[in-house]
Amino acid sequence: MKYFFSLLLFLATITAQAQSWPSRPLRYIVPFPPGAFNDTLGRTISAELSKTLGQPMVVDNRPGGNSIIGTEAAAKSAPDGYTLFGAALPFSVIQSLYKTSFDVTKDFAPITLAGISANLLVAHPAFPVSTVKELIEHARRNPGRINYGSSGNGTSVHLSMELFKSMTKTFVLHIPYKGSAPVVTDLLAGQIDVMFDNVPNVIGHVRAGKMKAIAVSTPQRSALAPDVPTVAEAGVPGYELSVWFGVLAPAGTPRDIIARLNTEIVKVLNAPEVKDRFAKQGVEVRTSTPEQFGEFLRAEVSRWAKVVQDANIKAD
Repeated sequence: MKYFFSLLLFLATITAQAQSWPSRPLRYIVPFPPGAFNDTLGRTISAELSKTLGQPMVVDNRPGGNSIIGTEAAAKSAPDGYTLFGAALPFSVIQSLYKTSFDVTKDFAPITLAGISANLLVAHPAFPVSTVKELIEHARRNPGRINYGSSGNGTSVHLSMELFKSMTKTFVLHIPYKGSAPVVTDLLAGQIDVMFDNVPNVIGHVRAGKMKAIAVSTPQRSALAPDVPTVAEAGVPGYELSVWFGVLAPAGTPRDIIARLNTEIVKVLNAPEVKDRFAKQGVEVRTSTPEQFGEFLRAEVSRWAKVVQDANIKAD
């Protein structure tokens, strides 16, 4: 009987909290430095939700540890509706590469998928390769003498090239950085030879002639670079990597709050001006229900666990 009344008290407390939510500022944790699209997504959502929810929402950048630091902070936050988390493709791979104190499928409550983008394989203009087949041949002739940069172990940038290496039986030296910006800087300076990166991060440099685009990682060509072939059509059949972005909360966040957040965020993302602005950055807005996003995440975690194992991808 004591347990029964305790349970009723707990449920009544949760209901009261949900009904008064939000009564104080919210935060949106981004496990990457400012500047990349995940940060842009968080700031777009936060700015609009601050208006519709009537409470400030601040972006809390928690980079480091190959996104583990920010992800752990979100997983251990109170499930009260005051913490949101901006996830991206690395979220579904992190447990296949590292030992973590959290479980991505158990410690988070999905809210909505937000968008899909491609990674662009680019090279310094002076690098003697302009096509996928030329890169494969050059890498086979020069094993370990070609290098590529990534924004960190387990990121889509890292996985794009490791998948490429595995499928083409080539060896390209990996140089991990802390974030995308320093990799781009070194590629522009000729310090590294090639890299994959999110289309929004490099398309401007390609258009300015400071980088040359070789291929895109997705099954279809990018609308921002329609003349650039996919990796699959350019010589590696079956190659596919789509970069996704989504929004989650700590597991245990009340369902009615999750439902409200889903409604508000989906509304923000599907606003014509937001869809147009994101499209110009190479990101296709794609929203979902919490349940659909949960199914998507579980499939991604399973898929990447197999890829990491089969390709023997390691955290350098």
